[in-house]
Amino acid sequence: MAQLPAGIRFLVSFSRDQWYRAFIFVLTFLLYASFHLSRKPISIVKGELHRYCAAANEDELRFHSQSPKASDIPLHQLPDNETDCGWAPFDRDNYQQLLGALDYSFLCAYAVGMYLSGIIGERLPIRYYLTFGMLASGVFTALFGLGYFYDIHSFGFYVVVQIINGLVQTTGWPSVVTCLGNWFGKGRRGLIMGVWNSHTSVGNILGSLIAGYWVSTCWGLSFIVPGAIVAAMGIVCFLFLIEHPKDIACSSTLMTRSKSCENGMHRFRLQKQALPSEKKPLDPEMQCLLLSDGKRGVHQNHVVVLPADGGSSMAAISFTGALKIPGVIEFSLCLLFAKLVSYTFLFWLPLYITNVDHLDAKKAGELSTLFDVGGIFGGILAGVISDRLEKRASTCGLMLLLAAPTLYVFSTVSKMGLEATIAMLLLSGALVSGPYALVTTAVSADLGTHRSLKGNAHALSTVTAIIDGTGSVGAAVGPLLAGLISPSGWDNVFYMLVSADACALLFLIRLIHKELSCSRPATGGQVPFKEH
Repeated sequence: MAQLPAGIRFLVSFSRDQWYRAFIFVLTFLLYASFHLSRKPISIVKGELHRYCAAANEDELRFHSQSPKASDIPLHQLPDNETDCGWAPFDRDNYQQLLGALDYSFLCAYAVGMYLSGIIGERLPIRYYLTFGMLASGVFTALFGLGYFYDIHSFGFYVVVQIINGLVQTTGWPSVVTCLGNWFGKGRRGLIMGVWNSHTSVGNILGSLIAGYWVSTCWGLSFIVPGAIVAAMGIVCFLFLIEHPKDIACSSTLMTRSKSCENGMHRFRLQKQALPSEKKPLDPEMQCLLLSDGKRGVHQNHVVVLPADGGSSMAAISFTGALKIPGVIEFSLCLLFAKLVSYTFLFWLPLYITNVDHLDAKKAGELSTLFDVGGIFGGILAGVISDRLEKRASTCGLMLLLAAPTLYVFSTVSKMGLEATIAMLLLSGALVSGPYALVTTAVSADLGTHRSLKGNAHALSTVTAIIDGTGSVGAAVGPLLAGLISPSGWDNVFYMLVSADACALLFLIRLIHKELSCSRPATGGQVPFKEH
């Protein structure tokens, strides 16, 4: 019998379960990348909504002075109801505040909706919930662009569209993280989710390129095309997303259950009725966070009692129960400031480049993608380091410590020329996005799928929503502050970002101290992690 070709041997070397896991990894990656793809256009179009118009005014005045007939034409009225300074109402002197209000309306709605999304999402099928969110996101993203074609100049219209779009986009994050958490165990979670979380940067890059292609000629398409892509991916989600390995008879480490190890020496545990107490070695990575000294028993305040399940059904964890998981509050507050920095760059970086390097909106949008390229490497690097050291908080703290002075240097060096801007964009993107990526993925999954919760996907959805919802508060405040502060100078915006990074680091001090003071267990004493 002839030997199989090398390509076929490679394909059959993977099991059925591995193929399905790879498929879910790629699918959820593309689904959430499309969400970020639809958020990026507003930052690219800002430079077109309000253009630098001093030169245009001089040319127009000269034309009017030379042509008596042309003097009958109003000075500030151009075709398509577009003024010489951009698109009304963003052609006014307070355009930065108006653009900041657009960002704030989207992100504030996103922050509020995220807390509700986790509660609602844990009670609905993920596939239906995510499909609805993607279709609705596509509609409202495109609706913003229709303002160009229907000649809409009402500021209220754009604010309402942003608010509704922010609400429906909250369906995405808890859904994809829960789905991925169902399919992947804890082994090398930092690396896996570091690679997976690059969907944020990939979506931002694609969104910048797509929006930038039309921004100078027909900015309405900069929203309509991304909206169509998100809606199309919603249909793909409905047709192909598999919520849990058990739905297709695949094995999953999350399904491994042991009823004799729930009331061990964990500081936080899920106590069930009529179960024998039995001690079990702690997960080495979480030991420092879950025990006060690694030896003492649990405190009664950290025991959450849920009704015993009669079979495979699981009770949804409460909001307060999720907050009692050690580390949730600290990481949530850390993410608040880390996401403040990240989203300020997301929404204002192209305009900053336009003002500082004097590039048009299209070129500024293309250059801003380098920040996201750096973010891809930063997220992966953070995951690899945290896996190797088994210290999530310390990894985040180190990158935050380096990010603060880097941002200050960026504000100075970026004024020296295009080459310096490119280098600092890559470095800043890596250091800013690394902690943000690690907290929103691996840390959220660690806390939301801890063995004390028996791998309950409902708990994962709630914990993810709490952490990212708190972070989204910072995401809403950051761009708003940038809009208010930028008129006084971009340097003041960077001072605000440096202060935010310092605050993010401050909230991790206690967890970092626990991680560094905890003696690492011997290799022989470690046991493979299994989600319960």
